[in-house]
Amino acid sequence: MLEVSHLCVNYRGIQALEDVCLSLRPGELAGLIGPNGAGKSSLIKAVLGLVPAQGKVWLNDAPVRRQRHRIAYVPQRSQIDWDYPITVWNVVLMALNSTNGWWRRPGKAAQKLAAEALEQVDMWALRHRPIGALSGGQQQRVFLARALAQQADLLLFDEPFTGVDKATEFILLDIFGQLRQQGKTLLVCSHEWGEALNRYDRLLLLNRRLLANDAPAAVMTLDNIRQAYGENLQPAAQTGLQIPFFC
Repeated sequence: MLEVSHLCVNYRGIQALEDVCLSLRPGELAGLIGPNGAGKSSLIKAVLGLVPAQGKVWLNDAPVRRQRHRIAYVPQRSQIDWDYPITVWNVVLMALNSTNGWWRRPGKAAQKLAAEALEQVDMWALRHRPIGALSGGQQQRVFLARALAQQADLLLFDEPFTGVDKATEFILLDIFGQLRQQGKTLLVCSHEWGEALNRYDRLLLLNRRLLANDAPAAVMTLDNIRQAYGENLQPAAQTGLQIPFFC
């Protein structure tokens, strides 16, 4: 279980997160939503220990800083240097260096994990291709394979569905389902709207503070959305969760 208690993040006097408390259970797929600048990426980075933060972040009853090897992170595609000269195969293998040692060649066990992960996302045939030569969807699959190879208990995804093709979206959703069945905990930062939000067990609506934390239908009410996004909204069509669309 991931437990976040009274988490605060401050960037040079600007409050990015304020007193955020939440817990995620094993086998749970949670969606993290909110407007631009709401602190979604800051929350993920604070959980990872990548930004200074106040508060407590624990994983399975121990401080998360002692268990970084049990967490896998797939960042936004915009944060990755796609011109870096590295192959698909080495992108995945590099995720295993922390357990094998940075100066040791990956052993057979690590190579087996990397191969299985690439097979799982249908990227084995392109393992020798430079990462920058792939399409956006293929690149996302490679980083998904990288996360799978780590065999983590907690997986954090920052905008995984942005700019990907339908085939990659299907693979992502299929693997999310498999990970849930394995008892993994998944937190997905997303800008999705409408019926796509039904894929999550729970939604976390964030705007510096955690405004709502419940099943999708309970979170996506007009009152909650107005509180997070402001008043410039109009009702959506009477379908699905009745999510409002922007004017």
